[in-house]
Amino acid sequence: MIDNINWYPGHMKKTRELIQQNLKMVDAVIEVIDARIPVSSRNPIIDELVKGKPRIIALNKSDLADDKANKMWIKALEVVVSEGENIVETRVLPMDCMSGKGVKELFRMLESMEDEKNKTRSMKKPYRLMVVGVPNVGKSSLINRMTGRKSAKTGDRPGVTKGKQWLKLSNGMQLLDTPGILWPKFEDPKAGLNLAFCGSIKDEILDVPTLGMELIGALSDTYPQLLMDRYKLDEICETPLENMENIAQKRGCILSGKRIDYERTGKMVLDEFRAAKIGRITLELPE
Repeated sequence: MIDNINWYPGHMKKTRELIQQNLKMVDAVIEVIDARIPVSSRNPIIDELVKGKPRIIALNKSDLADDKANKMWIKALEVVVSEGENIVETRVLPMDCMSGKGVKELFRMLESMEDEKNKTRSMKKPYRLMVVGVPNVGKSSLINRMTGRKSAKTGDRPGVTKGKQWLKLSNGMQLLDTPGILWPKFEDPKAGLNLAFCGSIKDEILDVPTLGMELIGALSDTYPQLLMDRYKLDEICETPLENMENIAQKRGCILSGKRIDYERTGKMVLDEFRAAKIGRITLELPE
């Protein structure tokens, strides 16, 4: 087991302070999470930080996640909270920010929320939004889709976005982009593993063969048939190591002397999981 992953670049601490400083300036929050790991990809401080603000949870990469699980998470995450005379609502929207799927529905939701807000205002003001999320969940891709241009940097590595910027949307709304944030310590080792499986932690700081073996173990328990079908396995063995070695044999990941190439096998399984080549998989379900 890979345990006690501790990854907390200094700019992420600044981001938390940035959110606290700027939250009073926005009307609503868009929180981007990874549909494959809706628990692990949510920062535990977000709920406290955005308390009292209407929120839309963008269930991003829902095209890579199990469709049945997506429906379960939408139901589990949608809440309506009464705070005094105010009703604070959290809505959930499955999205694929890379292709733009769900963006039109997102705009419809936001415009409905703006109309509701303007009922209480004597003078109309631009509706202001904040986007939050941990690294590599698709924040920058969503911002680019919302603005219709390459406004924010995107990349397949965590921590690409570094600074604060206000962006004007085509419908007149204003968007405050903030860098992704991640908590300094993973109290549950599974959270760190899930983030690593999905690429939200740099592979360079992890043991890729062990990480690949851990993923094979998780898939053996939750999606055994998909694993067998993808790698043409005759059966699921008792241990993740045995399954990893069988996958290596089937895919020809062999070194001289008929030794298993664990590095290549681990990287292959991780890459194919992240690209949904093994299948549409969700690693966490609502309790």
